[in-house]
Amino acid sequence: MTTRRQFVKTSAALSTLFAAPAFVRGQNLNSKLQIASIGSDGKGWSDTKEMATHDKLEHVAFCDVDLNRTANVRKLRPDAPVFQDYREMLAAQGDKIDAVTVSTPDHMHAYITLDAMRQGKHVYCQKPLTHNIWESRQVKLQAQKSGVITRLGNQIHSHEYYRTAVQTIQAGKIGKVTRVHSWVGTTGHGKSGYIDRPKTTPAVPDTMAWDNWIGVAPMRPFADPGVYHPFGWRDWQDFGNGALGDFGCHILDPVYTALKLTGPSDDIQCSGHTGMNDEVWAAQGTIHFSVPGTEYTVGDRLKITWYDGGLKPNTKGSHVPSTRALPSSGSMFIGETGTMILPHVGAPTVYLGTAGEPDDAAIVKADNQNHYHGWVDGCLSGKQPSDGFDYGSMLTEAVLLGNIAVRFKQETLKWDSANLKFTNHEEANRWVTRDYREGWEIKPVA
Repeated sequence: MTTRRQFVKTSAALSTLFAAPAFVRGQNLNSKLQIASIGSDGKGWSDTKEMATHDKLEHVAFCDVDLNRTANVRKLRPDAPVFQDYREMLAAQGDKIDAVTVSTPDHMHAYITLDAMRQGKHVYCQKPLTHNIWESRQVKLQAQKSGVITRLGNQIHSHEYYRTAVQTIQAGKIGKVTRVHSWVGTTGHGKSGYIDRPKTTPAVPDTMAWDNWIGVAPMRPFADPGVYHPFGWRDWQDFGNGALGDFGCHILDPVYTALKLTGPSDDIQCSGHTGMNDEVWAAQGTIHFSVPGTEYTVGDRLKITWYDGGLKPNTKGSHVPSTRALPSSGSMFIGETGTMILPHVGAPTVYLGTAGEPDDAAIVKADNQNHYHGWVDGCLSGKQPSDGFDYGSMLTEAVLLGNIAVRFKQETLKWDSANLKFTNHEEANRWVTRDYREGWEIKPVA
């Protein structure tokens, strides 16, 4: 009788020999994708719950460094084992696992994702794909090398609102795009309530694997709930990427997709920010990008400006009347003949000419797709869906470049993406990667 382990090994050999799709290597005997979730509450629970609605998927294991945050997944699959260390999970259950979702703080995305892909697992990883640019490149290379199916967890990519915006722009309804402004109302810090490390250092609860939570980052003492874990980590530079890291891969996604941008900015400047120190990200800021033009833009270069912390562009130079209020978060595409306003998770509006009224007839409505199911279908069919790690790494690189620029206010940084370095600012190159904690180093993809 052929065991599942023997089946997986045999399929892997055949996949290499005949260049078969990656899904053959992980095809289940029961025709279901067997999946494990890494991160089991908060966004991890949201991802797990949505994945579980696919009738060809079965959760076989769960992992969370905090056992107090595993109640939901235990109810979902009471018979599935729960781990605090994903490495132990893959070692114990690896021959039962075809794919994983990675829904952890940003700083651990690359370490876990790379490890899973090296073991031939398909991966769905939350945005931003990685914590630094070098990691993003390694994840892209490993995805290509492993031949697995991947997807970035910016689920609005598949929503009808963003798909409608992409379709309308590419249909030429506002002409070629001359300028883009994107913004988010949230601040770069404020979720934890701290701007410096807390003075108190309570004991680590028995239910918490703190060393695993810290992972690749420099060790620091455990803190009261909310300072770092479970959500305050977004504020802290060691673990998160502030407002731009949190929302950039959402809001800039339709910009990159609609205009078919093929790479990150090679000129980046932060013209101003407030409320930043060596520990937390800026409360608000304005960042300017310059990217190569495409068939959907005017000229050789396109300027994109990002605002956060409640800052917004004005409508001067657009087709939007000054009396129209902009949404709290979103993008403004200024075209030759019209302007599109795309709220974050909202239907796009097109303004044409000088009439000042929305033109509903210009909107070409797209269908709504399930981002999670699209990835599962890809794992089962062997067909890579859009928003895989090739694209996700580029989008993440664009976002992370903005966060490096924030460290050097008013300076224009020249980025050489092919060689992963700034050509005019050696100090900025320090932030392309990080120093990894002993025992948690990330090896480059050979």
